[in-house]
Amino acid sequence: MNFVECHDEPIHIPGYIQSFGYLIGIETTSLTIAFISENISDIFKIERCENLFGKKLSQFPEVFQTVLDSDIFKDAGFLSKRENETYFDKIVIAEKQYHFSVFRANDYIFLEFEAVSENHQKRITNKYDNFYIIDNEQEIWDQLLNTVSNIINYDRIMVYKFMNDGSGKVISEKTNSHLESYLGLHYPEHDIPRQARELYKKKRKRIFSNVYSEPVRILSRSGKNIDLTFVASRAMSPIHGQYIKNSGASSSFSISIIIDDQLWGLVTCQNSEPKHIDLEDRVQAGIFTVLASNAYSSFKSKKELQYRIDLNEKLYALKSEFLEHGTLFESLEFNKSQLRLMPKADGLAIISDNEIITDGDTPQREIINKIVNWAYENTSENVFISNRFLKDYGAELGLNSDTAGIIIYFVERSKKEILIWFRKEFDEHISWAGNPEKKIETFSKNGQEIRTISPRESFQVFTENIKGKSKRWSSKNQIAVHLIRDLIFETSHKQYITIKKLNDQLKKVNEELDSFSYTISHDLGTPLTVMKLNAQMLLNSLGDIEDKDKNKINSIIGEIDNMAEMMQNVLQLSRAKHSEIQLETIETNLTIRKITENAKITYDSQKSMVVIKECPEVLADKTMLHQVFLNIINNAVKYSSDQEQPIIEIEGTEAGDKIIYRIKDNGIGIPAENKHKMFKIFNRMDNAKKFKGNGVGLSIVHRIMNRLGGNVDYESNKEGTCFILTFQKPKFVQL
Repeated sequence: MNFVECHDEPIHIPGYIQSFGYLIGIETTSLTIAFISENISDIFKIERCENLFGKKLSQFPEVFQTVLDSDIFKDAGFLSKRENETYFDKIVIAEKQYHFSVFRANDYIFLEFEAVSENHQKRITNKYDNFYIIDNEQEIWDQLLNTVSNIINYDRIMVYKFMNDGSGKVISEKTNSHLESYLGLHYPEHDIPRQARELYKKKRKRIFSNVYSEPVRILSRSGKNIDLTFVASRAMSPIHGQYIKNSGASSSFSISIIIDDQLWGLVTCQNSEPKHIDLEDRVQAGIFTVLASNAYSSFKSKKELQYRIDLNEKLYALKSEFLEHGTLFESLEFNKSQLRLMPKADGLAIISDNEIITDGDTPQREIINKIVNWAYENTSENVFISNRFLKDYGAELGLNSDTAGIIIYFVERSKKEILIWFRKEFDEHISWAGNPEKKIETFSKNGQEIRTISPRESFQVFTENIKGKSKRWSSKNQIAVHLIRDLIFETSHKQYITIKKLNDQLKKVNEELDSFSYTISHDLGTPLTVMKLNAQMLLNSLGDIEDKDKNKINSIIGEIDNMAEMMQNVLQLSRAKHSEIQLETIETNLTIRKITENAKITYDSQKSMVVIKECPEVLADKTMLHQVFLNIINNAVKYSSDQEQPIIEIEGTEAGDKIIYRIKDNGIGIPAENKHKMFKIFNRMDNAKKFKGNGVGLSIVHRIMNRLGGNVDYESNKEGTCFILTFQKPKFVQL
């Protein structure tokens, strides 16, 4: 048993024409007659049609003189005219006027005739062709139908638009009481199969004058079927004929709507009674359809241009925002709401490695990770778009209604940098003109059973509920995503250039700091030595003095020694910053106590009560450790010094292979809004402006702790702040 799909039906070689037409085919090489329609003798006095085969028209002047005398035929260059381009004339045959059309295609010259209708005298004035002043898509098509109706006056005239999935929808209609309305109804893809769409692109006007009339056979010298693609009277497919009958019509006429060289839709006209439309009227209706199509294309381009202008304004503002942040991820996070709304999405997920930032309605983190893994395994393009993601992959990925539509954009596959836009499920009800499911019919032909698609018998409204889909991502939505992609590329490049410049500047500054550190350490060494010698001489020259005075001078000498040692350490740190840090086991108690006492003197806060509890040893670099405790303890004393009773608590505890120190104060606290930038260089809190400082200390602590293989964090409220220092625990080797 053979199965014949609608898409396989050879509708371009039906072997017949409609009864209103007459056809002669001439070979281009020999100029002899190769085929004719069986009814040709109805207009030309021919006894036996077969006698014409292999002969030239000029051999029968008494029969074809009016053809030979026509303006088209007398043009000696008509054979060199462009292929598939039709030329028109009017001739009189046996005192009756006929339209005479000539075109060349597939090694043949086609001569086509049809009688001039008596009722085609109505003309359309120029007021109907001014589609370009209309600034509304629906009004353009409504105006076209009004114009076409004045020309052909059929019972039902529709604009039928092809949808993305191949189905169609009636978006505009003009009808009378003879036929019911189809406005807003959908038609399945197989109603107009692929090969029919191709023919609509090539032959843009198609008339089926009477679906009940018998077609006329084509007689061929070779016996082969002739390609009748460009023949105006080409017979319709029997399936299509039955389809028109089932719709309640007896005649149909269609005009292709071509937008951007694509078959956008059709002007489809139907009449309850058989009715032929004169060739001139068909051509005129086609001209107005072209005018309306061009007006729509212009309207569409104007709207798209305005959309792009508006979008570019938003992108320009976004670009400024993007460049204010140090990294792409920070830029995306700060502008996530704008990025979500540009393609009109319900939700947005920004993924950078294992970090996920969301905005709007999005699935759970676990589901987002599943979608990311799916995308890596199933997509190769940088942008994947679907409005039926829930329908196709819902069960596999455990999706819900928030994830019906999706756009996945890989910013950088290797770094797992991805943007995902989400759309919710759209509860869509589609009204079809009859049940869209294919109906299979079986019949016998030459002893063989043939199964074919049968046109549906009823066009009664059939409502289908569509699940698992979102609203379609329009071309504008996709443009927005691609412009965001371009913005990210541009911003990333600029950030790369900026970072490179900053790195070059930082390298230069570091080199200058190395030189500065050495110079300071060297140049301040002599004054410190002089100060120490003078202090020692003063101590020796005073003789017997009170112990408290001796202690003061000895304190000065001690601090000079500490300063000299610190400068030497800084110099050594500067020289060794590019080498590996030499970690060692360090006792912290004495260092903490010395720093605490000096801090109380420095910030004139002798009333500060410092409680030092357990101080376990840590694995660290001695100089760097001193810098860490110096900055943290100084801050604790400084920012609590205004309290009536300042209290600082310092305690270290063991936690597995870590040593955790907590330095807690009852000072001014750190506002929650400063959390994200506390360890950035030169950052100072608003509530700390009255205290002296430059906002460098915590940044130094953060960098040192990272180099030591540890971490720094804090907890803060209105009652004070607790800094948490995590060090590596010393490892003792058992002997």
